[in-house]
Amino acid sequence: MALYALFNKKMRSKTISLLCYPFDFLKRRGKAWLFLFKGPSIIQEGYDKTKGAPFEILAPDARYLFVSSAEHIKAIDAAPDSVLSLQAAAKQMLQPKYTMHNFNWFDQRGLEGTPLVRALRTLLTNHVPDILPDIRRAMVTKFDQMLQSCPEIDGGHLAPLYSMIISVVAYSNALAFFGEELAQNQEFMKSAVDFIEKTLLVAEIMRLLPCFMAPKIGTFLANKFKAHLVINDNLVAVTEERLRERDMKRFGHEIRTHKDCIQWVMECSPKQKPWSAQRIVHELMALWFGSVHVLSTTICFAIHDLCLHPEYIEPLRAECAEPGAMDLLDSFIKESMRTTPVESMSTRRQALQPFELPDGHKIQVGDWICTPLRAMMRDSANYPDPLKFDGFRFVDTERLNALKNMPSSLGSDPEMRMVGSGKGSRLTDVIDWQVWGTGRMACPGRYYAAAIMRTVVEIFITEYDIQLSNPEASRWVSWRTFIYPRSSTEVVLRRRI
Repeated sequence: MALYALFNKKMRSKTISLLCYPFDFLKRRGKAWLFLFKGPSIIQEGYDKTKGAPFEILAPDARYLFVSSAEHIKAIDAAPDSVLSLQAAAKQMLQPKYTMHNFNWFDQRGLEGTPLVRALRTLLTNHVPDILPDIRRAMVTKFDQMLQSCPEIDGGHLAPLYSMIISVVAYSNALAFFGEELAQNQEFMKSAVDFIEKTLLVAEIMRLLPCFMAPKIGTFLANKFKAHLVINDNLVAVTEERLRERDMKRFGHEIRTHKDCIQWVMECSPKQKPWSAQRIVHELMALWFGSVHVLSTTICFAIHDLCLHPEYIEPLRAECAEPGAMDLLDSFIKESMRTTPVESMSTRRQALQPFELPDGHKIQVGDWICTPLRAMMRDSANYPDPLKFDGFRFVDTERLNALKNMPSSLGSDPEMRMVGSGKGSRLTDVIDWQVWGTGRMACPGRYYAAAIMRTVVEIFITEYDIQLSNPEASRWVSWRTFIYPRSSTEVVLRRRI
């Protein structure tokens, strides 16, 4: 009788569990799909609930483990690439098989060295002072040309901010990466900008499709998606010519000097097995996507903040008029990145092998581990009064005190917040600043990116008076963990005399 009662109790328990499971499953899957639309707020909720401890979030195509302590971040950085892989995470995000001319270049990273990293970290960085004056002049000309086609309003022009910035950033990047010939090629540049938008769209579709549907639909979309073909064909032609020139130089012929990323990646490719033109081009296509998309979005939000906090414009103009380091401008852009980050996660890695953190948290093969970037930068433990915009937060105390003692137009505006951090920090710093990634895998092109950010924002400060046409309108929209500027946001630009 006792055995029967025990058996009956277990059967009832199992029946209840079976009845409840579909509801729990649907609830979890529903929240996973909700992550697509409310990713930043869901991450913030998890961070606040666990008070900085590791927490899990499910997306339709992945499980994320978020960590934020220095110990956990150090453990991620120390893990071998064969265990926690940045490239595997990037491959899942971008679906290069269908968006980058049918080449999974992520699979070859680590087997052939890192010529692109060396080209960006060393050669491009070293050449920034040489190429920046020409890039700035080209930017000013490009802005003026675009404004001529914008409607006039109140002595200025009503301009779509994001489309202007992405056009200018794409043009300047093309000059630095591919050279002037391709930068002046209108068909190439149109496809280069279109490539960014289509890559995001196609990659997202592929991530959400069931595995059995992916090959056919992915092939169909790749064939319909022509921008990557135009980019590939043009870059291959130029790169093959550069390779021929390299061979001619070896036989003593004089050749033209090129200072761009095509040349630098070619020079950094393995000596024993030099890369083909196609291999170099695939590296450049990935570089192009990452540089234009994030850079344009970050600059756009910085311009929004200039309009929303005009009390900072005069001190910034005064600094821009003087030669030397731009500590105030660096701080302003950095605070804009902190308050409106393009991404809500950083230090993303996908597990290729099971991995365990020092406190026992485990992730399985295919899971992601990352840091909750946006939530960390909104934590009062990391930044005093974190929800307030303090444009000079990252200026050192001595410089900040000098600014406070300036005349009213240059520092003592009652609306200007100048709390500061006690010590200065650079826009390119990676210590305690997750925007550029972590440790040995931090963005190698951040010095170039920071220079372009400064240049575009400086142009808006010194060449124009600027205001949002509708300051109350929504300025951004989110998808997954990204925050995108609305293309509908317009500004009124007036040329300064």
